[in-house]
Amino acid sequence: MMHPTPVTRRIRSLWLAAALLLAPLAFAASAAPRVLPEGKVPNDKRLAPLKTLNGYFPFQPPATRGEWDKRAERVRRQMLVSQGLWPMPQATPANAVIHGRVDRPDYTVDRVYLESYPGHFVTGSLYRPKGKSGRLPGVLCPHGHWAEGRFHDAGLKAVRQEIVQGAERFEAGGRSPLQSRCVQLCRMGCAVFHYDMVGYADSQQIPFEVSHRYARRRANMESSESWGFFSPQAELQLQNIMGLQTYNSVRALDWLVTLPDVDPARIAVTGASGGGTQTFMLCGIDSRPAVAFPAVMVSTGMQGGCTCENAPYLRIDTGNVEFAGLFAPKPLGMTGANDWTVEIAAKGLPELKQLYTLLGAPDHVMARPLNHFGHNYNYVSRAAMYSWFNKHLNLGLEEPVVEEDYQPLSVAEMTVWDDAHPRPPSGEEYERLFTRQMAEASARQLAALAPRDAASLAEYRRVVGGALEAMIGHGLPAAAEIEYERVAEQDRGGYTEYTALVRNKEHGSELPAVFLHPKNWNKQVVLWIDEAGKAGLFGSDGSPRPEVRKLVDGGATVAGVDLLYQGEFNADGQPPKKARRVDKDREFAGYTVGYNHPLFAERVEDVLTLVTFIKNHQDKPERIHLVALNGAGPWGAAAVALAGEAIERAALDTAGFRFAKLTEFDDVNFLPGAVKYGDLPGLVSLAAPHALWLAGEGAEPPATVRAAYQAAGKGDAIATYGGAESGEAAAAAAWIGQ
Repeated sequence: MMHPTPVTRRIRSLWLAAALLLAPLAFAASAAPRVLPEGKVPNDKRLAPLKTLNGYFPFQPPATRGEWDKRAERVRRQMLVSQGLWPMPQATPANAVIHGRVDRPDYTVDRVYLESYPGHFVTGSLYRPKGKSGRLPGVLCPHGHWAEGRFHDAGLKAVRQEIVQGAERFEAGGRSPLQSRCVQLCRMGCAVFHYDMVGYADSQQIPFEVSHRYARRRANMESSESWGFFSPQAELQLQNIMGLQTYNSVRALDWLVTLPDVDPARIAVTGASGGGTQTFMLCGIDSRPAVAFPAVMVSTGMQGGCTCENAPYLRIDTGNVEFAGLFAPKPLGMTGANDWTVEIAAKGLPELKQLYTLLGAPDHVMARPLNHFGHNYNYVSRAAMYSWFNKHLNLGLEEPVVEEDYQPLSVAEMTVWDDAHPRPPSGEEYERLFTRQMAEASARQLAALAPRDAASLAEYRRVVGGALEAMIGHGLPAAAEIEYERVAEQDRGGYTEYTALVRNKEHGSELPAVFLHPKNWNKQVVLWIDEAGKAGLFGSDGSPRPEVRKLVDGGATVAGVDLLYQGEFNADGQPPKKARRVDKDREFAGYTVGYNHPLFAERVEDVLTLVTFIKNHQDKPERIHLVALNGAGPWGAAAVALAGEAIERAALDTAGFRFAKLTEFDDVNFLPGAVKYGDLPGLVSLAAPHALWLAGEGAEPPATVRAAYQAAGKGDAIATYGGAESGEAAAAAAWIGQ
């Protein structure tokens, strides 16, 4: 019997991905049947260049409210998973400190800092109007990528140019468009919290150069025990700056609605550029805001170029227009400019209008194209926002609302840190401590979800299974999306060999497959996946491996397939050593897997495509089983977790693989978030209650897997294999054939 992976179990358990490097040698002698002519690769859209943040991101409105409700839940979950916020972290006390009031004739400004995580602070300025009674509308103001953020001062020369162009009205107030909107909203009767983005102004615990200018990997921040943001370890935990900013916004909102003079039913959020991103992110995942105004950011074009606006999975098959649409039917105002939002009136707004009309609120969405200005949140844009808030926060002011001049705060009047309120720890040592604390808190949340009975298993499956679905991108595809083209058939005596192309129309995939169909078929199909693709079914003479032939002789159809970048996907016959990545100078995983499925996910998708095809075949198979050996165990585990009732029995060899041991973003098995949700045992546990044969984990299954099966009342449905590696395939086939 040929062994497709010549490395030992000990090495495979440490470096499973290295097997792909050896695959060309291991399978050079295999003679798997081809589906396509020699040298031709499948017509698969995934072979095209990767999508980037500068791609095209249209929004297709749904036909019915039911369709939108389902789609909105899926997109919202994808957003939360991408940010590391599924489930939302357990809120800890804000311990807010308010001090250093600055008194102006018609409003006051307080300095504020509060804890989003223990020891990690959100900093900002709280504006309150004078002479108002009762509860006030509250407005959150994230600032965006203006130099120095909350401390921004454009300078006299720049503001005079703005005045000449009609973008600003006053020399003093116009120097800080960020303070300008806070002061005016306060004068309109709102309590306004203007808070710092990570790395700006007083928020320096994770500095600007890391948060927004990260470019090169930091070897000293990539230890398996102690790591920083942007490292493989952080991505495997879904720890990213965008998620931190989003959670800071959630905690700022948590605090704002507790203020005794703020009306929690009248909360608005507005920001421009990166602040616009923060606006629609918060309003997309949190139901509390009542009005939103993300300026110069919602478009079908560039989606946000900063590392703080990108995260793994975030914009796969979606984009900023749809994110903004999650706020529907609540009032959503926007502006466009002579930047990537220049086409908002023609691309984005019409589709949002369709959505709002479907939901019964066609007048609750607006976009003001101000294309004679560059990227901005200038006076003209702010005026559009003031009118929108006046109407939808029921402020009752006479229109038009006109912004007046004011005396800007100095940096000394704004900074929250002083001798009595010392600056908190920062730098690399703090960053490593912070990411470790985040990981530990997440692990405690997951441990609390450990299944104990049917009810807790259902919740565990909702959280961990829901995360996996977002990470892979879907569950089983619909039968209507699958096409089959038979290419050839050969009578092999006791069975017929069919070669075919199986296509998933929704995802644009085309998979070369082989089916060994016995003439005494027992209505069972075994899908056999291997790191060599369909070649893993055959020996050097082109005949089926003994284990495969035994299954066929026993009456089962055995199917093999080339998953993405296996077998016939490689014109030169060589599998890739690394997954593809977006060609950017900055070494950030989110620029690639924020817009494209990881290769691991694509291969799981391919397995699920075959499962759907087999399940709905006209010959109506009664049972489908899965065998995943020789490096394919992790893909098989994820596929079984998502396939539900479609797979009856699964034989998986994990070879002791753990995502936590991966150290490269472009490893073919890199899957951001996998460690956060329990690593490979977390995936395997989702197979419960279906019959499972498990190799590579020792005599006992991992505790997580055992707990899930016991909670399902199927503790005896797991068979473990602890024998020699050379006997795994035979043992797996024998178990499947029982």
